[in-house]
Order: sequence, then structure tokens, then C-alpha cells
Amino acid sequence: MFKKILKWSGITLLTLIVILAIIPFAFKKQIKEKIVASLNENVNARVTLEDVNVSLLKDFPKATVSIAKICVINRAPFDGDTLVYSEKINLKMGISELFHGENKPMKIDGFSTENTILKIIFNKDGVGNYDIALKNKKPEKSKSKSKPFSLDIEKYDIENLKFTYLDESSKMKLILDSIYHQGKGNLAQDKLDLETKTKANMSFNIDKSNFLRNTKVSLDAILGIDLKNSKYTFKENKALINQLPLEFNGYIQMVEKGQIYDLAFKTPRSEFKNFLALIPEQYAGNLEGVETTGKFEVTGKVNGELTKTTVPKFDIEMASNNASFHYKDLPKTVKNINIDTHIINESGIVNDTYINIANVGFAIDQDVFNAKATVKNIVENAVVNAELKGRINLANVSKAYPIKLEKNLNGILKADVKTAFDMKSIATNQYQNIKNSGRITLTGFNYTGSEMAKPVSISIADVVFNPSKINLTKLNLKTGKSDVNVSGMIENLYGFLFKNQILKGTFNLNSNTFAVADFMMPTTIKTKTGDKKTEAVKIPSFLDCTLTAKAKTVIYDNLNLKNVSGSVTVKNESVKLSNLKMDVFSGKLELNGLVSTKGKIPTFDMNLGLNKVDIRQTFSAMNTLKTIAPIADVINGKLNSTIKLNGTLNKTMLPNVNTLSGNLMSSILSGSLNKNNSKLLTELDNTASFIDLKDMNLKDVKVSLLFKNGKVNVKPFTIKQNDIAVQIMGTHGFDKTINYNLKFDVPAKYLGKEIGNLITKLTPNASKKIENVPVNALLTGTFQNPKISTDIKQATTNLATQLVKMQKEKLLNEGTNILSNVLNDTKKNTSNDSIKTTPKDKITNGIKDGINNFFKKKK
Repeated sequence: MFKKILKWSGITLLTLIVILAIIPFAFKKQIKEKIVASLNENVNARVTLEDVNVSLLKDFPKATVSIAKICVINRAPFDGDTLVYSEKINLKMGISELFHGENKPMKIDGFSTENTILKIIFNKDGVGNYDIALKNKKPEKSKSKSKPFSLDIEKYDIENLKFTYLDESSKMKLILDSIYHQGKGNLAQDKLDLETKTKANMSFNIDKSNFLRNTKVSLDAILGIDLKNSKYTFKENKALINQLPLEFNGYIQMVEKGQIYDLAFKTPRSEFKNFLALIPEQYAGNLEGVETTGKFEVTGKVNGELTKTTVPKFDIEMASNNASFHYKDLPKTVKNINIDTHIINESGIVNDTYINIANVGFAIDQDVFNAKATVKNIVENAVVNAELKGRINLANVSKAYPIKLEKNLNGILKADVKTAFDMKSIATNQYQNIKNSGRITLTGFNYTGSEMAKPVSISIADVVFNPSKINLTKLNLKTGKSDVNVSGMIENLYGFLFKNQILKGTFNLNSNTFAVADFMMPTTIKTKTGDKKTEAVKIPSFLDCTLTAKAKTVIYDNLNLKNVSGSVTVKNESVKLSNLKMDVFSGKLELNGLVSTKGKIPTFDMNLGLNKVDIRQTFSAMNTLKTIAPIADVINGKLNSTIKLNGTLNKTMLPNVNTLSGNLMSSILSGSLNKNNSKLLTELDNTASFIDLKDMNLKDVKVSLLFKNGKVNVKPFTIKQNDIAVQIMGTHGFDKTINYNLKFDVPAKYLGKEIGNLITKLTPNASKKIENVPVNALLTGTFQNPKISTDIKQATTNLATQLVKMQKEKLLNEGTNILSNVLNDTKKNTSNDSIKTTPKDKITNGIKDGINNFFKKKK
């Protein structure tokens, strides 16, 4: 009997589970239609949602309705802006709610959201984008016709919400990111106590001034809620800003004009550890065990209305007197800490907010540093007055505070500076309105960081603040092999610091040794997959400066450049080189051009002028030129040359040879060929025996090249050896392939002894008429494995025809006796059984023998 009960109980339970799994599919369409109907009837916006699912098992005995990827997009005047997007919204209700009739609402008693974005915007006219409810002019009776849902919420959860509040008129922006919020209470009642827990990261800006950036905040509070009067009262609460504890008292009430605030807050305890708690944890470190003396207190009041034109009045004070702190694992103590800061608004007008940092000071050992500042007219045109005075041994910073550095700082910073300026003058470059005085000096500073290729050592950096200018009187630094001395003027330091403007300046640089690699550091970034990727060097986009430079030695790649001088302009993520002159390759080089990293791939466009440089050194050392003219490094001598080339650069800022294009024009001042260093020249010398390449004189030879897409086009040029001329033209590739035509213009006297004897038999006038013999050679293959072919047969035929014709004319003129002598001479040298040889045959055979000797190995 008991087994039967178990059996039927199991069957019943299984059946119930199957029913609970199947039922939602029957109601899915009905619920989706209710949601869509509710949205369409109540909002003036474009609403989309991907899907609706129903589950009876997830929170049994409750039913869960899940809405996937719902998005609400505004219409005018915020057309296209996303008001809210949620990856998932879960609605919880009793199972019986699924069985209500068409016109009966479903009662929701809980909800949760996941990965939601909410953006509230007030435009310059004070209109908010959240006001999307349809304005229904029908009588109130008609409104009760359709109510798909009723709210009787007791608990809700919000997971990973990003909330953005932007007021375009006041230029105020508040961002609460990574919000995790829970609420528990019966929201169906008019009055209730709502238990809440909230965590988020807060950022707050007014105009371009940042007051909070990704600051961690949390609040566990019981809120007394009066729904009828829209009033929310803080009862029991515990708040943290970073690690700073605060307590709130008072209320916020929603009214027709906006919101009414009547709040007071303070730190529940006053030890100085509260100040360290204000600093983000990743910088302040673990506060457990930190020894402190003295007090630090934060108190504040917020009272008044937040409307389109006003903010609540407020008075926030942070104060400390003669405090100290000491981290147990560090050797130094920060003492004599004094803080006196007020943030006040007495009128309710945002622009009247006044920041008064009456004093901030501290001491480490014997070093004392103090600062004070005021900021007013904060929105319309912030006016700043500030003073800095003191001395800091930077080596003591990491000994007193747990700052995370790749390598500890060292050096002495001294400051005695006063400054007064307004933001409008900075924005409009009215530097005459900026008042500066004083000096900042840094000595003995050493730094190692990921953004620098090598450790940097600054022996001295001295900055003098004049009424409208900031002069860098001296900067002496060393890094790697390089030493640099810089002086100059910075034009708009404040615009760079406060308004994100381009930093402008003019500088003079002197160096004994400047190694370019010491200042080139490729950027390493993380990809979406988490892998590290190295990008090419980027020229800073925030710089607009001109540098007049002199250096005794500049090391670039494998080149040592001497006595370098010229002008360098950094602007728009580019470096412009002007009249850059240097001694190199036993001659001089002048360079003008542009290097840009503005695009994804760095580019360059250069004009080079070479003056009396050693040819072999130049084309051996400069890989780019060696690629363009691989044969040039076998030439001994000097040349002048102009080179225009452009292309892209790799991650180490060297040219990508396959992208090169441009032209090269050279004039050889003196030169000879070193044929033994070239397989091509050796093969050519072996083939053309009538000419000796080592005796080739290259003086005054002019060569012009065009190169693009990996191909070099060599325009025709001529070289001579004695009275033999060779015209060269053709192409070769960056891959070392060749396709050249060589045309030898050879006097007939070099064709051998037999040809010389025949020519002597001509009359003097006839000998002068003999044309030079053109012999063509085709060079293909590669520079390392050349293939050479010639038109010897054609040249033989052409010369034979010319000499036969001239011999005939001579014979006709001399008469039949001479012809008989020739015939008799032929008979004497011909046996009865041999083939008869005509005068033409005799001449032709002699020419062939001479031509064939052209291209035999010289003895």
C-alpha cells in the first residue's frame, strides 16, 4: 500500500511539474500583448522588445514574467536618444494572476532588472526627455478602461544600472555607474518604510570642471516614504564615499516646480582616517592599522529648491588641524596636516558657488608644503586665485604614502608660485589677463615608467612664471645614450590643464648625443579578447610646438649623424622637419619632410639632398636607398643627389619598403666600379670581353629613377670607357628582380685583327664612313642570379653588309685588275676539292671571327 502511495505521489508530482512547465506557453502571447498594449497606450516614444517569457518554476509558487531587451527611444525634441534600455526585466506575481480576464489587471508584487541604461536629459529650454507620457484629452472615465498591470510591490532588485543625468543649461552632468540597488517594503501603501541598499560609482562635472570621478559610494538606508506628498525622509542610514562614512538627516520632497531639499550630513566619527578614506582605495591602500592623530571632519547642509533656475543652498566644510598619519609598513610620517576648505552657495544660483581652500599643508621630515586657492563665478567664467609654496623630497613620498610606482621617485621639488586667471581668458587666448609670478624647480629627479622607453634622469628643470608667460629656463635630462638641454617658452599651460587645449610652445634644444630610440616607445593596448597588442609610436595630439635643435651626434637606426641642426615642429600628430642639416657619409645631407601618426598607420613624406657623399657608404648604410638602388653600393666615389620619397612606417618608425614611392636624381662627381662585389657585374664583365668594367669612368654620369609599387624605373643614361659608350635603361624590383637593356656602341676597330686588316684595305675616306657597331644585351633574372643574352648574330650581319658594300665600291673603282688579283689569290688558297670562297664570304667570315671575340673571356 505504501509503495502505491509513493508511486502515485511521484506520478502526481511529475505531472504537476510538467503542467507548470507547459502552462506558461499558453499565457506567453496574452502577457506580451498586455505589455505592448500598455506601452502603446501610455508613452509617446518608440518602444521595442525582443521577447517575453513566463516561468512557473523559477520562483514557485510565484510566476515570473521576463521581458528581454526592451528599449525606449525618445521622439522630438530628443529624437533618437535612448531614454532607457534593459537587457532583462523580471516581473513577479502570483500564479493566479495569469488566469485573470482580458480587462482585469495583473498585480505585480516584485521586479528585478539586469544591465540597464537610463539617461535623463534636460535641454537648454528646461524640457526633460523622461516626460513621455501621452497627454490624453479624453474624460477620466475612459482612462480606466484598460489597466493591464497594477503595482503592489513588496521587493525589487536592480543589478548593474548606469544612470546619467545631464542638464544642458547649467552644464551639469552626474553619472552613477554600476548601480546595485535593493528595496524592500510594501509600495502599495501610501506611507511606508523602505529598506534600501545601494552601491555605485559616481562622477560629477560642472562644465569642464570635474569634482568626482568614478568615486565609490554606498548607502544603506531606511527611507520613510509618503507617496501622497512625494516626500522621502532619511531615517536610519549608513553612507560611504570611497571609505569615508557619512550620516544623513532630513528629507527630499517632489513638488510641481522640482524638488525640495532639507538635508544635513556629517562624519559619525572625527579621526583623521576619514580624510584618507576620501581617497580612492586603489591609491589610499588598506587603512587597517594606519596610525593617525588629530581630527578630520566633514559637515554640510543642503536646503532649498532644485528647479529649472535654482539649486538648493549649501555649505560644506572639510577641516583638520595639526593632524598626522603613519602607515605601519612605511618608514615616514606625514605630519602637521592642516586642511580648511569650504564649498558654499548662499543664493541658490549655481554660478554663485564659491570654493575656498583657505589652507592645505603638510610636512614630511623637514620638508613643508602649503597651498591655498579660491574659485568663484564657477559656471559662467570661473576665476581662480592660487598659491603654492614649499619643498618636497620626492623620495619620501613613497616612504610615507602607499603610492604604486614602477620605481620609486627621487629628487627635490621646490615651488613658490602665485597665479590668477579666469577660464574665459584661457579659452580665448587672452594671456594678458593671466597673472603669474614665481618659480618651480626640480632637481635630481629620476623616473622609470611604461610610457618612457628608457629611465629618465633630470638633473634640473627650472620653470619661471612671469605675468603672462611661463619660461622653461633650463631642462637638463639624460635617458639611455641621450643627453638633452632644453630652454624655451610655454604659451598656454592653463589652457592645456583646464580646457583640454593644445599645449603650445617654442624651445631650443642642444645635445651632445641624441639617440632617437631612447624616445620611441610603442604603445601596448589590450584587445577585446584580453590579448596585448603593440601599436606604432604615436606623436602626441596635444602638442603644438617648434623646436630649434642642435646636436653633435644623432643616432637613428644604424646611422651616426654628426653636427645636426634644424627646426622640428610638432603639430596635429605630425612632426615637420625643416632645413635639417647634418654631416654623414663623408659629405652632407639636408632633409625636409613630414612624419604623421594621425592615421592608423604612420606615414612619411621626405625630401633629401645629398652633397658630396660617399656613394658606397650611403647606399650600404641606408637600407631604404639600398632597396631602391641595390647596385649603387659597388660604386666607389662621390655624388650629389636629390631624393623624394614617401610611404608608411612600421611600429619602430622605419619605412615599410614595399610602400615606397618617389624619385631619385643623382650626379656622380667621381666614381669607379668594384665589380667583384656584384655577381651581375662579374657576369657582364665575363660576357663583354671587349670592355673592362674596372676601367669604367663614371664621372659626370647622371642617373634618374622613378619608384612605385615595389618597382624602380631607370631612365636611359650613358656611361663611357674610352670611345665605347653604353646606354643603360630598364627596371628592377624591390625583390631584386631585374629587366635591363644595355646598348653598346662599339667602334669597328675593337672587333678583332682580321676586321682591322679588312678596314685598312679601304680608302681613308671609306674607313671614316664605317659606323660603330650597336650590340644589345638583355639582363634578366635577379641581381644575385643574373641571366645575360646578346644579339651577336644580328650585329655580325649588319657589319658584314656594311663592309661588303664598301669593298664592292672600292673594287669597282680600282678596276678589273684588282678584281683579278683578288680572284687569283682566292684560287691559290683553294684546293680543287674544296668549296670555293667568294670575296663576300671571306669578308663575312673575318667579321664573324672578330665579333665572336667581343664576348669571350679576356686573357
